[in-house]
Amino acid sequence: MTPSLRPLSLSALLALAACGGSTAPASAPAPAGAAATPESTYYVYVGAESADLMHRIRLDADGVAVDRTVPVGELAVENEGPHGFATSPDGRYVYMTTGHGVPDGKLWKFDAGADTLVAEPILLGWFPATMDLTPDGLYALIVNFNLHGEMVPSTVSVVYTPDMVEVDQIETCVMPHGLRLEPSGLYAYSNCMMDDLMVEIDTRTFRVARRFSVAVGAEGPAPGAMAMDHEGMDHGGMDHGGMGGMSMDPSCSPTWAEPSADGSRVYVACNKGDRILEIDRQGWSLLRVFETGRGPYNLDITPDGRLLVATLKQGAGVEFFDLASGESLGTVASTTTVTHGVVVSPDSRYAFVSVEGVGAEPGKVDVYDLATLESVGSVEVGQQAGGITFWKMEPAPVN
Repeated sequence: MTPSLRPLSLSALLALAACGGSTAPASAPAPAGAAATPESTYYVYVGAESADLMHRIRLDADGVAVDRTVPVGELAVENEGPHGFATSPDGRYVYMTTGHGVPDGKLWKFDAGADTLVAEPILLGWFPATMDLTPDGLYALIVNFNLHGEMVPSTVSVVYTPDMVEVDQIETCVMPHGLRLEPSGLYAYSNCMMDDLMVEIDTRTFRVARRFSVAVGAEGPAPGAMAMDHEGMDHGGMDHGGMGGMSMDPSCSPTWAEPSADGSRVYVACNKGDRILEIDRQGWSLLRVFETGRGPYNLDITPDGRLLVATLKQGAGVEFFDLASGESLGTVASTTTVTHGVVVSPDSRYAFVSVEGVGAEPGKVDVYDLATLESVGSVEVGQQAGGITFWKMEPAPVN
């Protein structure tokens, strides 16, 4: 089990990172399963939210292992919660959000591989979570999930990455989550868990372009393009009282929006509704509904467009869908509970899945062979493994 270390101060972390040192020994590789031996070496980064750790994970012919562990955070007395991760298109940088703070969270930028800080982290909105980068790597879009105070419309931060400067905050709706850009980079898609909405953001104007209702029985274009129409929306089961003075009863509670490999469709995970919606981007209409196991949470699509991989947060598993037929190909149980993130390798061969665990249990990273849908192996990381991003793949060394 990876030890739970206290986060270091920024000055200590900068000094340590400047030395390029690992703060924890690499774990022994987990044995590979029955699937074929990897012919390349694959690397991903994952955060342990309750341990304030960033792990680099390696998959090769020897199995799955922790390649390096680095503490993150500035305040030793506070858990700052690494949550969202993204890799720059050229593979030079890894970006990370810390969701907690006083109370705002931050965006961090690391040199990938060296795992050293490029600059001091910058403040964003309240509880920044999922993020994605434009194809040129110049802008990061980060959802500010906002777990603090009133349940009011929150924002998406826009950061100019070369200078690490927040240039805009786009108001969307209540509890935005799961942001991804379509392949051209012209539009980004995010969800609002408490509003049962998917939101389309135009990256040329940094404004909301369209909204789509994902509420059960009311799927379709939502009135009003801009977020300032929020007060006139019909929230159905909403009533006043409860958390932050307002409680809502969404029927979908969407947690992820994943554009297809060709950009023609967007897939939305209904964490409460146990289903995935397939939405046509051009027609702005619902095409298909995939019934899933309990609690679909994060999604990824193989670059070849063949498979959709869904984590089942409440169902403690991973479900695989054939996108041509829309049929489920099966569900595989996770190695622990509270399955969280998923990222697919660029060759469409492997899915890397983060699993949180509960309490003092270690988190896990499980790896699946997408040719056989079998487990390749698993490795323990810090508590509450969450955000995960693919870094690079390399040819296997020649013996």
